[in-house]
Amino acid sequence: MKKVALTALVLALGLAACTKTTETTVDNNTVATENTVALDANVAVDAANSADSALDATGNAISDAAGDVGNATADGLNATANVVANN
Repeated sequence: MKKVALTALVLALGLAACTKTTETTVDNNTVATENTVALDANVAVDAANSADSALDATGNAISDAAGDVGNATADGLNATANVVANN
């Protein structure tokens, strides 16, 4: 009877130890998954910010180019006016 009780005790302790390890593993996996999701969200936000910055830079370049065209046109008109006025 003592052997049976001792065997049952050892098995119960082993099972309890396994259960705790399993719970810890599940908890660790849950935290790892949450961290991965957080990192994925950060990467998505960073990509969106980079795209927004690229669009801003493109808009600025187009605006600058339009200004350059306007300035070149004004310079051309001034040069034409000067030629006409001096001849």
